[in-house]
Amino acid sequence: MRVVIAEDEALIRRGLELVLEAGGHEVVAAVGDADEMLAAVAHHRPDLVVTDIRMPPTHTDEGLAAALRIRRDHPGTAVVVLSQHVQRRYAKDLLERGTDRVGYLLKQRIADVDTFLADLERVAGGGTALDPDVIAVMVGRARHSEGAVGSLTARQQEVLALVAEGRSNASIAATLFLTEKAVVQHVSRIYSALGLPPDADTHRRVHAVILFLNRD
Repeated sequence: MRVVIAEDEALIRRGLELVLEAGGHEVVAAVGDADEMLAAVAHHRPDLVVTDIRMPPTHTDEGLAAALRIRRDHPGTAVVVLSQHVQRRYAKDLLERGTDRVGYLLKQRIADVDTFLADLERVAGGGTALDPDVIAVMVGRARHSEGAVGSLTARQQEVLALVAEGRSNASIAATLFLTEKAVVQHVSRIYSALGLPPDADTHRRVHAVILFLNRD
C-alpha cells in the first residue's frame, strides 16, 4: 500500500511513517500542510492518504477540506482523517461524498498499532473505519430521538454501533459474546426496523446504517 501522510507535528508525522513502514507499507510522501498534501497526491497517486484535520495556517479544518477535495478529484485514493476530538460534523462531511474508502479516527487509536493498521488497510481496500467514540456520539444522539434507532432494543443498539464501525459479524460476535447466527439475526431485525432494503454486500449495508445515523 502506497501512502501519503499529512501532519504538521513532526514527531507525530515521523511516528506515523515508522508505524506504516513497520507494517509493510510504503510512505511515498510525508508532508506538513494541506497544500503539500494535495501536491503529493497529484504527483504520487497513492492508495491512501492519512491526514490530520487541523493544519496550517489557521489550524482549523484545512486538512479536512483537503481530504474532501481529494475524495472529489481522486476517487481511487482512500482517505483517513485523524483528530484529537470527536466532531460529528467532520464525520458527516466525509460521508456525504460517499462512504467507501473513508475513515475518521481519533489520534489516540494510533497507540494500538495492530488495530490502527487494520483500520487503514480496510479503508484502502474499499471499506470504512469510524472511531468507536464517533459512533458512540452518533448512536447516543439517535438513541434519545423518537425515530427508528431510538426504538431499537439495547442489544440491537450495541450491535448497530459495532456494525457502523465496519466490524464483521465474527468480530461483533466475539465482542458481545454471541454466536454469529445471533448477530445475523440482530442485524436483519435492525435493518427491518430502519426500513433499509436487503443488500448482499455487507459493506454497503454498513454504509447505509452510517448514513442513516448521520441524517438530521
